[in-house]
Amino acid sequence: MNVQPPRPLLLGHRGVRPLPLLGVRWRKPHLPFENTLAAFDYALAHGCDGFEFDVRYTRDRRSVLCHDAEFKRMEVATTDRTSLERRCGVTLASLNDVLSRYQATAWLDIEVKVAGEEEALAEALRACRPQLGFVISSFLPDVLLRLHEIDSSLPLGYICDKADAASHWIQLPITTFIPHYSLVSNSLIEEVHLRERRLFTWTVNRREDLLRLAAWGVDGLISDDPRLLNQAFAGSSATRAS
Repeated sequence: MNVQPPRPLLLGHRGVRPLPLLGVRWRKPHLPFENTLAAFDYALAHGCDGFEFDVRYTRDRRSVLCHDAEFKRMEVATTDRTSLERRCGVTLASLNDVLSRYQATAWLDIEVKVAGEEEALAEALRACRPQLGFVISSFLPDVLLRLHEIDSSLPLGYICDKADAASHWIQLPITTFIPHYSLVSNSLIEEVHLRERRLFTWTVNRREDLLRLAAWGVDGLISDDPRLLNQAFAGSSATRAS
């Protein structure tokens, strides 16, 4: 009898977001906006173990969930949080909002988009540590090195989407390597596992790619489409990552 291996950890990219398809971006009316509590609730409700999200800091050093450096044509780093929200007409979720709301219910991939607030981030996690598991990820090696210096117990992940940056993971104090799925090979997964680290990959939006990468042994899959993740692995056994 064939027995399926444990499925990878399944994470919604920014919770849920419009899928890039043939150069066209679409958004169904019922889908919440990315990097919001509603998007994270959607990911969990549709079978994900958790979600990835982006953290930036405003001029007054308050965390906000936002992928781009600008939000509605306003630069996040040079605007106070209250001014940003008032001028944009929205309330932005914070890192603390996520930690308190999902501490016991979700696996978190906390992507740090900017340097300079590593102490604040570490303090937030000391005060409210996710119980199901987490990783602090970044494209920025200096952020990861500083976080490791502050607290060597923090699980860190290096993200990359360029082949010339991929080799840096070996020198960094990380638990998880997170390359774009186009960079992932069977041999890379084997090397990462030989070095006793995990490999997550993003942003995987086709069922055939999800299944191929899972068969190769990736530890985590990050997708824009939580429903696709759940459907691709319906009936599979428990996750590899913990």
